[in-house]
Amino acid sequence: MAKKLPDNIDEIQTEVIETDLLIVGGGNAGCFSAIEGKKINPDLKVTIMEKAHISRSGATAAGMDAINTYIPEGKTPEDLVRWSRSQVGGGPIREDLALSNAKELNQAVDDLEAWGLPIVKNEDGTFKYRGAWDISIHGEQLKPIMAEKAIEVGAEVYNRVVATSLLMDGERCVGAMGFGVKDGKFYVFRAKAVIISTGGACGLYKSYTSDATNSHHQTWMCPFNVGTGYAVGIRQEAEMTSMEQRWVATRTKDHCGPVDTISVGYKSAIINAKGDRILQKHYAHLGGDKAPRYIRANAPMEEWLAGRGPTFVDTTHLSPEEVKELKIDYLNERPTFVLFLASRGQDITKDPIEIYGSDPYIVGGHTQSGYWVDLERMTTIPGLFAAGETAGGSPNKFVGGCAAEGKLATRGAINYISSVSLPELDSKQVGQEKERVFAPLLRGPEFDGVSPLEMEERMQRLMDEYAGGTSQFYRTNEERLDYALKHLKMLQSQVIYLYAKDLHDLMNAHEVIDRLDVAEVLTHHLKFRKETRWQGWQTRSDYPEINPEFDCFVESRRNKETGEIEAFTRPYEQIVSGDRYKP
Repeated sequence: MAKKLPDNIDEIQTEVIETDLLIVGGGNAGCFSAIEGKKINPDLKVTIMEKAHISRSGATAAGMDAINTYIPEGKTPEDLVRWSRSQVGGGPIREDLALSNAKELNQAVDDLEAWGLPIVKNEDGTFKYRGAWDISIHGEQLKPIMAEKAIEVGAEVYNRVVATSLLMDGERCVGAMGFGVKDGKFYVFRAKAVIISTGGACGLYKSYTSDATNSHHQTWMCPFNVGTGYAVGIRQEAEMTSMEQRWVATRTKDHCGPVDTISVGYKSAIINAKGDRILQKHYAHLGGDKAPRYIRANAPMEEWLAGRGPTFVDTTHLSPEEVKELKIDYLNERPTFVLFLASRGQDITKDPIEIYGSDPYIVGGHTQSGYWVDLERMTTIPGLFAAGETAGGSPNKFVGGCAAEGKLATRGAINYISSVSLPELDSKQVGQEKERVFAPLLRGPEFDGVSPLEMEERMQRLMDEYAGGTSQFYRTNEERLDYALKHLKMLQSQVIYLYAKDLHDLMNAHEVIDRLDVAEVLTHHLKFRKETRWQGWQTRSDYPEINPEFDCFVESRRNKETGEIEAFTRPYEQIVSGDRYKP
């Protein structure tokens, strides 16, 4: 029986929870944050606020077939920083953050193995590498393993509670607020420190696979990571960094499956319709197979523009046994891709797998979009820390690096906790947020307004066409960005017309509100960087070359007085020796 919806705000129960450390988002980084907190101090009260269910939530929910960063014998953390720096065209990156992550990385992966993650090994017992830094795993159970450990150590988990805002005491963060998707309660979490680890932002742009007959969320990135972790900070004037460095990946066409599994794991070349090995023939001057990640991701789209598409990953050299192993690997990460191939009756030893570019994502574990943080991972809001996809400045963290960052953020939070106490609860702030949160639901079924889906689709089409989406081959210019900003403001003004039919619809309403706030900041960043530094990830048709004046970080903050987004720069500092552009 469906839960009876409230008729007014007074019917909605408010539950207040006090804790020492609140973790918003129980994904990879969030689980490691909780485990580290209880390891340091078993008496520490650690609480996880999770939108879904912790056993299968976040970017690793469906599993993984590899850990993309693990430092092999003979290499150093500094070597990993050099490689990471080279993969984003020499930076700029926060080398201090990247180095601290690299020093923790291997231990985090070793922890996973100790908890039961099967890691593929060679006959001599060493980890089996499929590239320079990534190791193969049987990772279908990756997320349940992390979740079980977090619960085992004593973290208190509130599943299916949607975060909607930070709880503030002046300039300081003292918790978070949200609502229960199942029970309809309004939750107020009071905490001495908060770690945001909610994942990145998917669904800002229209996916080329979205149509009337396809899944609305047929994307590469977890579609339920909507940028809430960024949005709650943006609304409280947190400083954000590098939001213009979007993540665009080469994916299997029409299904958005991973391509590295084939190209790296099975040494399969990327080819165009003429059979040319794209990277070797047309992009050798940019590094070929060793070109930065954004070049490799953008190359298939450039082939389409040059009249040499479609593009493929060439699987025709694979043996029947290798095809079987490849499908097993996909069952560890993208199991429905195996069904997709079967539904087409495709023999990949005869017909190569077609590839295409994904819609753009904001994902700080891959690129470096997110909060500007210090070495302890505290944001510019005192008491608010960031880990994993939400912590900016340090790209190429992936699973192991986000796990390591969860540990580092917890250590920083515990240091902070030692000198603070909980203030009195601000009942006025709580009441205002409760009214805002439930407004779409209380407008009633007869309200003539806008559904979350309608607003989301308008936003996605706007971003796709004017802010450099797939349909525009990731290109944009000043005038298009101005158009996008104007119409994003229009959509934000129409949030008052959003209505929700039930609690799940209410979640959808707040997800589109969060996406709009992130999209606005992203568009300002794209506009401010008047150059093209990362083709595909950040392509300006009106500024097609690199401008040395922008060899810096682009930052932003919402102005408290005007409510407008203001962009500015911070300098880049190289602390790891070596050629910036070579691994």
